[in-house]
Amino acid sequence: MSTNSTKPTAMPPVVDHQTWRAALDELRRREKAATRELDAIAAQRRRLPMVKMADYTLIGEHGPVRLADVFEGRSQLIVYHHMWTDGAEWQCGGCTSLTAQYTRLRFLDNYDARFVIVTNGPIEEALAYRAKVGNRMDWYSSSQSSFGADVDAPPGGGFGVNVFLRDGETVYRTWHTDGRGTEQLSHTFPLIDVLPWGRQEDWQDSPEGWPQGPAYAGWMDSPDIAAQYG
Repeated sequence: MSTNSTKPTAMPPVVDHQTWRAALDELRRREKAATRELDAIAAQRRRLPMVKMADYTLIGEHGPVRLADVFEGRSQLIVYHHMWTDGAEWQCGGCTSLTAQYTRLRFLDNYDARFVIVTNGPIEEALAYRAKVGNRMDWYSSSQSSFGADVDAPPGGGFGVNVFLRDGETVYRTWHTDGRGTEQLSHTFPLIDVLPWGRQEDWQDSPEGWPQGPAYAGWMDSPDIAAQYG
């Protein structure tokens, strides 16, 4: 895990309270507009069509399990597809860091929903890694089916999120995202983004003199997650 070793000297300008309030109010108008746009996006998401899934079988902690049974009686399922390299000591740091945030998921029960991890790796390795980094949710392996490849998370590919809806024994795919689309499922970036210096990554638009370094430099890597939570 990287941290800045020198204290930055660049600071926001100091103004009187009235000037600060006016600048904040201007920003708040944009923030409110963004909130309304996110509401509109969510409304559009609720109106998406869906596609019927095949009767996939995954491998769980206790053996093979049909995709419909991964729901454990619920109607909705969120799947995070964890990047995987067979036999690696440490798996994707970004995936590990993101999923480490999901420590209390029972609130989804109130919404008839469940959250699980699926990886293309062997289930024995996946479960050992889950324990190593301190994850608590259930993990499944798609190593013996084409499930990962069919939902845009193929072996050797990237990470992603898929959402499914179950109607009896039939499962439908309703939503998918990957890349920076997964940031909306994180609480770390929203917290960091409200800090005066933000993420401190050199791709971001920041004032002159703001502390900035390479992308991902401040992220916790998989060994850090294991040391903190595993």
